[in-house]
Amino acid sequence: MSAETPAADPGQFTHRRLQFRAWRGTRPFWAGLLVLLSGFPIMYFPYAHLQVGHLTLAMSTTAGAGSLIIGVLLVVLGVSLWFQKHVRTFAGVAAILLGLVSLPVSNFGGFIVGFLLALVGGAMAVSWAPGAPEGAEGTGAGQAAASGPWLDKASGAGDVSESNDLSGTSPANGANGRHSAG
Repeated sequence: MSAETPAADPGQFTHRRLQFRAWRGTRPFWAGLLVLLSGFPIMYFPYAHLQVGHLTLAMSTTAGAGSLIIGVLLVVLGVSLWFQKHVRTFAGVAAILLGLVSLPVSNFGGFIVGFLLALVGGAMAVSWAPGAPEGAEGTGAGQAAASGPWLDKASGAGDVSESNDLSGTSPANGANGRHSAG
């Protein structure tokens, strides 16, 4: 390296790290990572050969192709959780089901490791919800208590015409939840 070559900008690493952190915060990143990692033991163990001295133990099963398919699908679901966050519910449920199917098909789900990673990652994907934007107002605890359409009398939101309640049991119109027969 010559004296004329500029050194790497230390601020660039910080900028990239913060950029990745912002990207990671807008999607179910950890759920995708766990689902992605769950596919590898499920794919690997049915094709692995363990050497014990001169003895080779083959852990192959008759459903080796099924294990490969399950593992590849879990890896694809993990990547899709990263790049297509709107499929999080489908991908989470599919990861849980594939993890359950891997128990009888793939050496007890990759010796329980892949099974547990798929279950936890799938549950995290299903339960993940996007956060509110930073500039959103009215997200405090005091606002949450007065969020019903009939409770906010100061703004006029208690009118029956503005309510989305189609059951006719809103306290704003005097109904108490019981329906009359006539």
